Amino acid sequence: MAEGATVIVTKMAKEKKIHGIVAMGGTQGTTLSTQVMRALPYGFPKVMVSTMASGNVAPWVDIKDITMMFSVADIFGLNPVTRKILANAAGAVAGMVRSEVALETSGHPLVAVTTVGITTRGAMRAVEALNNAGYETIVFHAIGPGGRAMEQMMCDGIIGAVLDYSTIEVSNNIFDALLNGGMDRLTCAGELGLPQVFAPGAIEVLVYNEPETVPPPYNVRRLVRHSPKITDVRLNAEEMARVGQEVASRLQNTKDRAFFMIPKGGFDSYDREGGELWDPDADQAFVEALKKGLPKNIRIIELEYNIEDPEFAEESAERLIELIREKHAL
Repeated sequence: MAEGATVIVTKMAKEKKIHGIVAMGGTQGTTLSTQVMRALPYGFPKVMVSTMASGNVAPWVDIKDITMMFSVADIFGLNPVTRKILANAAGAVAGMVRSEVALETSGHPLVAVTTVGITTRGAMRAVEALNNAGYETIVFHAIGPGGRAMEQMMCDGIIGAVLDYSTIEVSNNIFDALLNGGMDRLTCAGELGLPQVFAPGAIEVLVYNEPETVPPPYNVRRLVRHSPKITDVRLNAEEMARVGQEVASRLQNTKDRAFFMIPKGGFDSYDREGGELWDPDADQAFVEALKKGLPKNIRIIELEYNIEDPEFAEESAERLIELIREKHAL
C-alpha cells in the first residue's frame, strides 16, 4: 500500500496537482503514511497526526521535514478534544501550503557546513567568512541524521558545495556509537563533483548517552560528560589509524580537486593542549593513515592551529571559495 501510494503521490506532487499532505494514524497508519511523506521533496508540506508522536519519532521522520503532531487521544471517533486537534492539523498544513516562501537556490551555490558543539566556534567563523564572500550557507548538526540529510540534499541538487568541518559521524559509524552517519557519509559530494573541503572535526570522539551506556573497552577510559545525557570518549592511536583508512576509502570516488585541512593543534575544543582529550600521537596516527590512502587529487594542508581557532576556520573557508570559483569558471 505504501509503495503504491508513494508512486501516486509523488507523481501528483511533481505535476503540482497537490501542494501538501496530512495524515493521521496509530502505529500502522503512521508507518505507512510517513513512508509516503519521506519520498516527497524537502519543503513540501507534510503533517502527521499520530498517537506515536510523543515518543521517539526518528523511525518515521528519519531525515525529512515531517511535522509530527501528537493526537493525545486515540484516533477512534470524534470528541471535543479530537475535533480541535484535527482542526489544528488542517490549519497547520493549510498554512504551510499558503506560505509564499519557496525552497529555491539561485546565483551562488548553497554551501553546506557541518559542526558539533565542540567545533562550533570554528564552524561559525568559517560560515562568517563564506557569508562575507557572498555565499549562503546551511549548517548541519553532525549527529547522524544531520550528515545524512546533507548528503541527501546534495543528491537532490539543493546543495552545491560543502565544508565538511565535523566528520565525527564517520568514526561513530565505524564503531557503532551514537552519532552514526551511515556508510554513505562522505561519498555523495565527491561522486557528484561538488567543491568540497574536509576537516577532522571531533573525529576522535565516540559519543554515548549516560556513562553507564558506554560499552567496553571504552568504559575504562577517561570519560567526558559533555552534558547530563551525553558522554564523550576518545579513540586511541590504533583506532584512529582505522578511521583514517576508512575516510580515505570513502573519498576514493572524489572526481575533482579537494582539500583536507588538518589542525595540528587538535580536532576540537576537548582535543587541545591541556584539554581532556588531548592526544597528538593518536591524532597523528589518523593523519598518517589518511595520507597513505587519499587519492592524489585531494591535497592535505596541515596548519599549526586548533580547529576552533579563527585562522584555521578562515583558511578552510578560503580554500572552499577557491574551489567554487574554479568550478564555476569552467
